[in-house]
Amino acid sequence: MSGVGEMQVVEFGLGNEVFAFPVSLVREILDYAAPSHLPNGPAYFVGLTDLRGQGVPTVDFRRRLGLPVAEPTLATRILILDVPLADRLLTLGVVIDRVLSVTSFEQAEIEPAPDIGIRWNSQYITGVVRRDTGFVVIVDAARIFTTEDAIAVRREGQLANA
Repeated sequence: MSGVGEMQVVEFGLGNEVFAFPVSLVREILDYAAPSHLPNGPAYFVGLTDLRGQGVPTVDFRRRLGLPVAEPTLATRILILDVPLADRLLTLGVVIDRVLSVTSFEQAEIEPAPDIGIRWNSQYITGVVRRDTGFVVIVDAARIFTTEDAIAVRREGQLANA
């Protein structure tokens, strides 16, 4: 990706992998509390998180990416995202292992999403940034959370809040 300017992101870890969402999508960062379970959702849908009286559909990002499940720790957090879609704003909780930092990347540092085979679908990646310690994968939240499974997650949240 070429361009002028910066992208400010929230970097977070899942195991040894580092991911990021643009700061503009992150409404809040919550300490982990087990979401209230709702049956019949996709495997990565873990339930509803109470956000000041509002039930927010919550997903386990490890499961969404096909990574092994991990037990929550003291560092586990829930990112509350406001993801703009074509017809509305999707508010979603995302369980992550730990928040690493809030940082900025120059647009020139952001490389296009590589075709990385079956591990992650490259259409869900906005770009990657090289670091001495590895890569930071910038996630396209609008795409990863608007597949057919994610539509079911939104439906579960709407039913619970009705």
